[in-house]
Amino acid sequence: MDQSMSKLLDWYGRLPARRVDLVGDYAGQELFIVEGDGLLLRCFDDPKIDFIDGFQLLHAAYAVEHFLQNLLQRKCVFHIVFFNVHKDLCIPRGTPLASRNKYLLARAIIIRHLEVHLQQTHPTIKLYTFVSPLEPRFQAYLSASGAYFMMTHDGANPTPVDKDPRLQQRQDDIASIESGELRRRAMFRSTIFSVIDQGYNIALIDGLEWMDTKIMTMVVEGIRKSEAATAIDGTAYASKSANEDIHRNLQLDISETSVQFLLQQMTKSSTRSERLFLTLAVLKVMESQAGLDNNFMTAMLIQTLLIAHTSLSSRRLEMPTVDRNKRQKLDRFLEKFAYISEQLLTRDFWKDICIKALLDCDISDMIDGRLFVTIWSKLENGSPLQLFTPRLQSELQDLLDIIRPMSETPRQLALDRPTTKPPLATKLDPSPSDRMTILPFSHFVFDKHLKPINLTIQASRNSSGRSARVFQEVTHWHNAKRRLDPKAAHVLSDRDKMRAMRRNQFFMAEMAGYAASLTGVTGKILEPELITVSEDGKIAKEMIERTKENNDSAKQRKGQASKGASNAKAIIAANVAAKGGGVADKTMAAWKTVRANLDAERSLQSRYRKTKAYLRDLPGEKQSIVQAEAEYYIICTLLKMYRVLAKQTGGTNQRQIDGVTALVFSAIRGLVVANGLTKTIVNQVKSIMTTLRLPDVEFLPVEADGKLSFEPDLHLNEIKPLAYASHEFQLLHCGPYMDRNLDSAPDARVKSFNPDGWQRKVLDELDADRSIFVVAPTSAGKTFISFYAMEKVLRRNDDSILVYVAPTKALVNQIGAEIQARFKKAYRHAGRSVWAIHTRDYRINNPSGCQILVTVPHILQIMLLSSSNAKSWSRKVKCIIFDEIHSIGQAEDGVVWEQLLLLAPCPIIALSATVGNPEQFNSWLTSTQRSSGFDLTMITHQHRYSDLRKFIYEPPRRFSFNGLPEPTFGTLGLDGLDGLTFVHPVASLVNKSRGIPQDLSLEARDCLMLWTCMCRHQTKAFPVDQALDPARLPQVIRKVHVIEWEKQLKALLKSWMLQEESPFDRVIEDLGKPMHDVEPPKHYVSRSEENSVATEAVTLQADDLYRATLPLLCKLQERDALPAILFNYDRVKCERICQVIVKQLKEAEDNMKESSPAWKSKIRGYEQYLTNKSKQNPKKMAMPKKKGKANDDEGTSKADKMQDAASEEANPYANFDPDAPVEGFHFANIAKAETAELAAIHRELRRRGLQPWLMESLIRGIGVHHAGMNRKYRQAVEMLFRKGFLRVVIATGTLALGINMPCATVVFSGDSVFLTALNFRQAAGRAGRRGFDLLGNVVFQNITTAKVCRLLSSRLPDMTGHFPVTTTLILRLFSLLHESGNTKYAVDAINSLLSQPRLYLDGPSFKDQVLHHLRFSIEYLRRHDLLSAEGVPLNFAGLTSHLYYTENSSFALNALLKEGYFHELCSEIDTAESRVLRKLMIVMAHLFGRRPCRHSDQEYIENIVKRSPSVVFLPPLPAKAAKILQEHNNQTLQIFTTYVRTFVDQHIDQPDNKLPLTGLTCGTNNNHDTATSMPSRLNSLPPTVIRSPFIALSNHSDTFTSISDLCRTVRSGVFLEENVIPHLDLYPDEISTPLNAYLYDFYMHGDIQALETANGVRKSDVWFLLNDFSLVLATIQTSLANFMKLPEASGGDMEDLVGGGDEGVNRDDEAIMAEPDSGYGSAASSVIDASTNETAASHTANRSGGGKSNKKKVEDSWEDAADADAQKALEEEEEAAAAWDEGDSDEEPQTVKELEIGFRRIYKSFRKLKMEFDEKFKAMFA
Repeated sequence: MDQSMSKLLDWYGRLPARRVDLVGDYAGQELFIVEGDGLLLRCFDDPKIDFIDGFQLLHAAYAVEHFLQNLLQRKCVFHIVFFNVHKDLCIPRGTPLASRNKYLLARAIIIRHLEVHLQQTHPTIKLYTFVSPLEPRFQAYLSASGAYFMMTHDGANPTPVDKDPRLQQRQDDIASIESGELRRRAMFRSTIFSVIDQGYNIALIDGLEWMDTKIMTMVVEGIRKSEAATAIDGTAYASKSANEDIHRNLQLDISETSVQFLLQQMTKSSTRSERLFLTLAVLKVMESQAGLDNNFMTAMLIQTLLIAHTSLSSRRLEMPTVDRNKRQKLDRFLEKFAYISEQLLTRDFWKDICIKALLDCDISDMIDGRLFVTIWSKLENGSPLQLFTPRLQSELQDLLDIIRPMSETPRQLALDRPTTKPPLATKLDPSPSDRMTILPFSHFVFDKHLKPINLTIQASRNSSGRSARVFQEVTHWHNAKRRLDPKAAHVLSDRDKMRAMRRNQFFMAEMAGYAASLTGVTGKILEPELITVSEDGKIAKEMIERTKENNDSAKQRKGQASKGASNAKAIIAANVAAKGGGVADKTMAAWKTVRANLDAERSLQSRYRKTKAYLRDLPGEKQSIVQAEAEYYIICTLLKMYRVLAKQTGGTNQRQIDGVTALVFSAIRGLVVANGLTKTIVNQVKSIMTTLRLPDVEFLPVEADGKLSFEPDLHLNEIKPLAYASHEFQLLHCGPYMDRNLDSAPDARVKSFNPDGWQRKVLDELDADRSIFVVAPTSAGKTFISFYAMEKVLRRNDDSILVYVAPTKALVNQIGAEIQARFKKAYRHAGRSVWAIHTRDYRINNPSGCQILVTVPHILQIMLLSSSNAKSWSRKVKCIIFDEIHSIGQAEDGVVWEQLLLLAPCPIIALSATVGNPEQFNSWLTSTQRSSGFDLTMITHQHRYSDLRKFIYEPPRRFSFNGLPEPTFGTLGLDGLDGLTFVHPVASLVNKSRGIPQDLSLEARDCLMLWTCMCRHQTKAFPVDQALDPARLPQVIRKVHVIEWEKQLKALLKSWMLQEESPFDRVIEDLGKPMHDVEPPKHYVSRSEENSVATEAVTLQADDLYRATLPLLCKLQERDALPAILFNYDRVKCERICQVIVKQLKEAEDNMKESSPAWKSKIRGYEQYLTNKSKQNPKKMAMPKKKGKANDDEGTSKADKMQDAASEEANPYANFDPDAPVEGFHFANIAKAETAELAAIHRELRRRGLQPWLMESLIRGIGVHHAGMNRKYRQAVEMLFRKGFLRVVIATGTLALGINMPCATVVFSGDSVFLTALNFRQAAGRAGRRGFDLLGNVVFQNITTAKVCRLLSSRLPDMTGHFPVTTTLILRLFSLLHESGNTKYAVDAINSLLSQPRLYLDGPSFKDQVLHHLRFSIEYLRRHDLLSAEGVPLNFAGLTSHLYYTENSSFALNALLKEGYFHELCSEIDTAESRVLRKLMIVMAHLFGRRPCRHSDQEYIENIVKRSPSVVFLPPLPAKAAKILQEHNNQTLQIFTTYVRTFVDQHIDQPDNKLPLTGLTCGTNNNHDTATSMPSRLNSLPPTVIRSPFIALSNHSDTFTSISDLCRTVRSGVFLEENVIPHLDLYPDEISTPLNAYLYDFYMHGDIQALETANGVRKSDVWFLLNDFSLVLATIQTSLANFMKLPEASGGDMEDLVGGGDEGVNRDDEAIMAEPDSGYGSAASSVIDASTNETAASHTANRSGGGKSNKKKVEDSWEDAADADAQKALEEEEEAAAAWDEGDSDEEPQTVKELEIGFRRIYKSFRKLKMEFDEKFKAMFA
């Protein structure tokens, strides 16, 4: 290996990669490139294709189309690109030299086939051929296409060459094969380098897996060009020639003229087949070169004719035996034939001739090698063939004459005489599945649904005698320690009750603080409303009646002026009357006092803000008294700002002056509808409008007048009029201030605002108890929908339940807190509460005793399927809210969302801001709801409340930080700031193929800029209509006018986009020029005041994400655009950004302290203050306070105290803290949080061991938020950010999903695989705080312009579904039925599910197939002893059900338990514990948490293992375990093979003879017609029934080797999802890629660094992966305890099963609660919700408290608690054993006793494994 190649391979090995869902997580509907030869290599490398011997060209073409169809079916958008320099890379490893040309021919044929047929069937899929990736044409295409990434092969093969079973006979060639593989890798990776070097990522086609509607593969993330360019020379291998061609000396003596002549001869018989034409041309060339063997020629022509005249299913043939000499002769012919065919196909003239001759492109089925060899061998042997009818024999003779005139038809080609007997081809292929009968099953609920399925039922079958125990769910699904039987309820001890109460108080206190940080629409803190129950339906009826009255009166009011005119006199009279009263006098007096203080405020900006805040916070009655005067005072303040700005800057700062003028105009418009208007105010405001030449705002007639309480200081003579036209001024500067009311109207059901029309429609649907699906952007006003529904349920009665389902725990916490802040209610009975939270981690309040349950999907599914809830709780659920419903598309949890929607027993409310295919989803959702008896209405709204303005940030080359700058006032947005470039949304439309996204919105000034630009570039053919002139807009422009204008402009733009000759491209170029010509600032000094300390300038790199963030934040501060959320989708990077910012702030602050005379002077003054204070009262300073008299100062009078306090308050050093961050060196708004509150938060976080840098960052106003952070810290960040104390938060996507964390600016800090169109919209929606910000800013930092354009212009991805009827769901449904006694709820749930016409969101209406799948899933459960013939769960049904989230892995575990493997493995746990646990860990790592390695990992494994304690590749599964699982897979395969056969027999009668992508028909249509069957002399094999006949061409029958084989080769018309069939692919027999040993490695060494560097697990993912595995172990342990009926299964206090990580967090909480000063534990604690009658002791749902424990004290830490629990568990083991022994009868068979002893050992082994695993887990994150 030369140095260049080594450098290339090393570079590639260092590239980071993530395994993602290519569609849902990454690509969406974005265009990407499929590199053709990588695609062909993946398909050609399929060992099922008989290519080298059988030359099955059609099978290969089918494989390629099948792959592409799978992409298309999952809604991928792609082009296909071939590089000629890659020509031989598609040839699989170890292909003999003589067969290489077969693959090259296949390549040429597939390219030609796709070129022709894709144009007809899928015109959006383009196919291109280039010379190399470095060709300028490809570079131009790459740029113009707008492709997102390239999907290609990296040349890797997970199987080493010397271990490849296909190469065992070629050991002599290993060195040359390895050399070829090395070159292949170098070629592919040089292409990868070239693509990455241009800023694109790579998705690997090798290792790609289809899972439901998901595409799971590795995405290799590129590095920026500047870094990559120095890594290697990417051109090193692009110029190397392809494989040496053994026919390079062969001259193709055939011209275009001769080909034309041949075509004329062929088409005399009206044949239009390109296959026949190419065959004749090749044979003609071969004949002209050196003569042509007659048998070869004849056999080739016969097979060509037979391909056209026989059915595809009859072409399954055995390969005849050919001796060695003849085989060599045959290979030479086929090799030469393939070479000449490929050369002809790639000639320039070939395509043109075929197009002109209108030939049918059927060359994908040009050669059937098995058919050809069979015919040739018959000819060679002189055997009679009896092949043809007279017509076909005549055609053959004509063809022979074309090639070799005067040739004779071979004598053995006698006529094939028709026979009355059916041909052999009509017989079915016998297979074991034919003999399989189905076990009996009957259940009254399922029987009626399964009646149409006709099956052969086995007489009887006994369950396994080894563990045939009827399963009884004695515990909750999610908790094996909580009994369902109320008679056996565990009684809590006093200590346990105290712990339960303390825990609930703890969480309620958290919620109370959290709720206090939440605000309503107006920005006010929420106050809880006392809810009372009224007569059923009365409230709703009254609300509807009042709403109708309001709506009717609203329709009668035309326009805003008339709206107020009808009651103007009444308002005036009311105000006059009010002013005569005492309230008015007091209010006006208070206003005068406030105004006097405001007048004294030196900062006009502060005066303005304080006046606005004062007016906002006044109660409604008082506000109406002073509103007009206070708002006029605001106008006067703004005018004074205007004058000051004009004088200070000499009018040069026109942007800020215009901003203040826009504020004046906005304030005047607000004044029009203010209460208390007088003639004086109106006249003076009109003078202001005249002076400024503002648009004339119409005031209502005013009769009242009075003297103002202040003297306006207008100085109108100093104010210059606007230099803009009225409409231009409004569009440029007033867009954010425009009236946003669309069709708003008062509604009695909404108190805080006037809802828009779409919102009123939502309320109408909810009042009618109909389901709704709402799609509206963030900040549009969806939130109130949920709370209206909650209030309805609370008012209805005390029993009805509403469930709110959120995708994340962060959103669950927020909603719970918001309910706490909004509602309170008194209940007649104890144990009831308004709300509760239930996640797997923790609970607040009693989930079964609340009316509003806030939870996550998994928990709701558990509760709905819990038999204990079927008779009570589940029937009370009246509404389910699914927030962020687009989460149904997630790869991991999406299926749970889909199952919940199908099982919902009540109307639903589905909410989302980001659904790409709302109509399609609505259609599916409507059908599912209708089958459940509910109507559903979709309501959409497209407009945000506040607009978003986008900018690209380029950091300065040099940066000097000497403190944060002072913010400017009056200017919205970030325009005009150095380094920040405005991005016009239309400028992002660089890829016209995407069209204009429906949600691409334009604000007012965007529309003006677009109109101006279009006018500038219009032509005579493409004019801009005069009706679009903004001068024609109304005098006072409202948002609704802009929306209509925007719609018209976009319609014109779209018409231009569709026409090539239009000026569209010039418009895009013009609007986009600023963002493409960005020049970074040379030097930025953050603060330029005279007294600021100069700091040394730091040189910044453009892509230095960490150090370049502070200058960006300074820019945001400069424009008053904080608070901000910075999104980065890498947790480690989030933390690193925060650390660097804090370090920069602290270093600059230290520098200032060392060099600033002012600071030193202040410190001296402070020290003097302390000295003086100690001298004044030395005794007081030194004397300790007496116990019990902490508030009494001995010898100090009250007057002295007052004098001291006044003196302290007046002293500037009284509150000075020299250690606190200095103003200008932190982002915290210290006025927004109380000192005591901050101290309490810091104390709580210190107790949890929070890292010091995180504490420091909080103090400086910066937070980090991601799922890996401590829960308490995350809550603190959320609360402090909402309060305004934190003004910078760096987060992953955790804050993007519905969290109430609105901000002024969102920054996307760095690119990521997960920064997709969906995530961009979710995160960007946080900007623009309704009630705070009129405009939101979105900034792109360190993201390419191309990616920015893509994010803005990409349409949202379509929501995709999963096959929801999984085997575990079926098992859980049977448990629900059995354990609930077939309750009506359970029966209705199953009937509703099985009556769905479209169970599958992305699937067709194939109800029959779903029922077949259901029946054979039941068969699987029967055969594996999990279900009886009557539908009763058996044996380990509980364990399998509890592990539902692992699906197939749980069934593998059941198989090992059932077959006694764990009994044998764990039998030595007492004597060889270490060995047993190590082996058990290997088995568990094979079953759970499976992560495949990258194919290329094998290349680097030796070097990695040498430097690491990790083994990286998981050691093989123990032989006996592997054998059991293989048998399990085989039995499952037999079951589902029978399923497919049964379904095909009963429902499919169409032949499978169309290629999957192009739909091209191959052969004839009739499978059983003797005229179209294969001639009997060729001895064709019986056709397949289950397997696709395309694959059967390679002589594959209906006997399958694996589940994957069945699913991937099944015939068309059958839906078979591999992912939902219970099996586990085993390495290396069923999967070629080894599994990552990260779990086993961690268990062995506990080194997180090794997991990152060797195993390739990202550090930010480690905790979650390990916690998930710990949860699996906990589930197994408790389920076994349940099965064995051990004591811990009938008592205890652990509520939910959690992983070791979550358990540690909960133990930390327990330790903190137990501290003496924690404030928790008092029965009278005030933190318990006053509206709840539920006592704390009733909260038995508290995970870590109580139990039968001998501990005398609460543990101080996780470690102590864990050690104590471990000791307790060991002590209880003997008790458990004794309990089992006591239950044994002396008459029991010895085998039963042995099994029970074995179960004890299994339980003990799993418990010890969990203890050891959690111990390492705990140590790692201690």
